[in-house]
Amino acid sequence: MTAWTNWAGNQHAEPSAVVRPHNADEICRIVAAAPGRVKAVGAGHSFTGAAVTDGILISLDDITGIERVEPGPDGTTDVTVRAGTRLHDLNNQLYARGLALTNMGDIDVQSVAGAISTGTHGTGAAFGGLSSRVVGVRLVGADAREIDLTDGPLFECARLGLGAFGILTAVTMRCVPAFVLHADEKPGRLGDALERFPDDMRTVDHPEFYWFPHTDRVLTKRNTRMPADTPLDPVGTLSGAVDDLLSNNVFELLNRVSTRVPSVIPRMNRLSAAAWSGRTATDRSDRIFASSRRVRFREMEYAVPPESLPHVIREIDAWIERTQYRVSFPVEVRCAAADDVWLSTAYRRECVYIAVHQYHRRPDGGYFDAVEAIARDVGGRPHWGKLHSLDGDTLRTLYPRFDDVVAERGRVDPHGVFDNDYSDRVLTRLE
Repeated sequence: MTAWTNWAGNQHAEPSAVVRPHNADEICRIVAAAPGRVKAVGAGHSFTGAAVTDGILISLDDITGIERVEPGPDGTTDVTVRAGTRLHDLNNQLYARGLALTNMGDIDVQSVAGAISTGTHGTGAAFGGLSSRVVGVRLVGADAREIDLTDGPLFECARLGLGAFGILTAVTMRCVPAFVLHADEKPGRLGDALERFPDDMRTVDHPEFYWFPHTDRVLTKRNTRMPADTPLDPVGTLSGAVDDLLSNNVFELLNRVSTRVPSVIPRMNRLSAAAWSGRTATDRSDRIFASSRRVRFREMEYAVPPESLPHVIREIDAWIERTQYRVSFPVEVRCAAADDVWLSTAYRRECVYIAVHQYHRRPDGGYFDAVEAIARDVGGRPHWGKLHSLDGDTLRTLYPRFDDVVAERGRVDPHGVFDNDYSDRVLTRLE
């Protein structure tokens, strides 16, 4: 057996074999010959057990690159990309063609297949997650055949399906002409950020803020879309190196110290918040959207109704104060437009995302459970690629098309070729 672990180190597996096919034909042969279960894995950046298996683990690392570029509607372009392509590589290839992803999260190390299958999103009330830009997929199913899909129930499930419906081999993304982002980052106060966020959602293309627990300090980020020919003013080499040192090397050291001595965390957070003096930059979109994250952590994220944001943050703050539990990572707040993807956290409702993190070496001390309870109380939906405790019975109450998803799973994979413990828990099969 070959041991496998995800990026955060909180999920482990001992698959019977790890294979790296180079094309869809090889994947079809692997599925056809598999004696048991099969799962695919990209970058392993999900915090859940979505890729964990004791069967055959198929790495998509050698199935990469752009296959086809075709005109789409209204000035867009449909780009078909192989499923294992990392987002940062796709961004470079798109830029060389004068194109860009419409929106992105703040990490670009995921594979295309992994990012859409777990509901990766960025921020912006006018923009949906990556899955909402998927207009076609190619999928190897449990019958070991590759099929093309552009509509229908299986397409809806495959563009955000946790790997439970087959193995993605290629994805067609609806892209836009390349554009520039102007980033404006400023320190501020939590009360002001909460009061202003509804207005930012209406007036700023891509707003977000980070709140430092044990303080009332935040870092706000407001990114504005600009034409591709806008003069660039990127973060300077020295400034970027200093930021990277603070956000990765120094932050790693501080978290190692605070793991042993949690009582220093409030002071550490005050110092971290004070260290951010604000900055602006103008650069191509993907370089503003994404940043380097080398400090390992675990994460939970819930999508909640926008009007519940102040209540949720205040309740989290009250729980931290009441329990005296020390939280070293900022709480991240973003937003997204409603979409029509069946398992999207933004399915038919605009949402605000609240993400909480914990250093990978520290126990969460009930922190994640408390945040989950607070978010659930306002009808929150958990991010599929991040930690949560919900099962199919509860998730069914949150997603109007949930039973359609489960029924489709039973139809296309009746013998559970692509099952694992995680998919069995969250996509409970109908009796």
